[in-house]
Amino acid sequence: MSNLPEDVEKKVAPIRKEIDRIDTELVKLLNERAQCARAVGVIKSQTASPVFRPEREGDVIRNVVSKSHGPLESNSLAAIFQEIMSACRALERNTSVAYLGPKGTFSEMAMEKKFGTTVNGIPCDQIEEVFRAVEAGTAQFGIVPMENSTEGSVNRTMDSLLRTSLTIIGEISVPVHHNLLTQSGTMDGIEKIYSHPQSLGQCVGWLNSHASGIPRFPVSSNGEAARKAAQDPTAAAIAGEKAAGAYCLQIAAAHIQDDASNRTRFVVLANQGTMPSSPPGQDKTSLIVSVPNKAGAIYHALKPLDDHGVSMTRFESRPARNGTWAYYFYIDIEGHAKDPKIANALNDLKNACGFFKNLGSYPFEEDYGHKNNEGARM
Repeated sequence: MSNLPEDVEKKVAPIRKEIDRIDTELVKLLNERAQCARAVGVIKSQTASPVFRPEREGDVIRNVVSKSHGPLESNSLAAIFQEIMSACRALERNTSVAYLGPKGTFSEMAMEKKFGTTVNGIPCDQIEEVFRAVEAGTAQFGIVPMENSTEGSVNRTMDSLLRTSLTIIGEISVPVHHNLLTQSGTMDGIEKIYSHPQSLGQCVGWLNSHASGIPRFPVSSNGEAARKAAQDPTAAAIAGEKAAGAYCLQIAAAHIQDDASNRTRFVVLANQGTMPSSPPGQDKTSLIVSVPNKAGAIYHALKPLDDHGVSMTRFESRPARNGTWAYYFYIDIEGHAKDPKIANALNDLKNACGFFKNLGSYPFEEDYGHKNNEGARM
């Protein structure tokens, strides 16, 4: 029975009938797409090809967005087709992804944004465990936080990248909106606040203004902070809305991060080698290098990038942690290592450095934003 007034119901009824017809056609087309995906999976299984191809999935989404004229916004279309590809991928093979857990973390959110929800998520207690799970084959892929727009690089990820044999095959950028979570939904009786160290740093201004007398305790993840708060009525956690739902907590204060545009960049790890190139201009390559401790060493090491016209988008240093004042430099450049210009630059760079490691070439993430498709192409 409809609760709408009779005159409104008469106007809505034919539109609903048309929606039902379209839905029936959508189901038919989705199943046809799934049959095609299954056929691709059979061929891939015969050649041991990877099921997850980020450059191919990026092509699919770009193609869909370019052909749409609204009213659906580009980011909505991207999310819908990410879920469709996730479900189709599951017909080829179950996808397992290790991430920094427990449930409710931004790492889990990044996993679902990149792979969709039809995956087997494997929560890990530490970032290092994510690397070990993929290296050991317990998980096919791993998701780890690389850098935050407020607090900078995640040092444990950077140190693990130096040691690992894994390859970076993709990236995801997630908006980070922190909330203060408690059992009661207020700060009454709160004696301690738990959160990941990076999150504490991202909310330090708000904490100093609104909770200056409450001790803060760093934990391995925001999900772990929420789990602790769920067990202790005197504890609060700084975490996302997903953690509030996962641990039956309430939001005592919303969006307490100091930077309204706070974001975290995550990378996807895999045992498979460098992925095929995306269309020109849509790849990046990540490197780690070190140089001799002498005057002009960094300048001479990076000069090949300038000589070959290669754009560097990230440059950070990290102590070598070997008791000397030596450093490793983490570099992102635009382009794929297979591109001739990039390949020549990397060869010269390698010859100029004391240590050189290519972490992988992968498609950069496109942000379609909250625009309709006409605006997205302007």
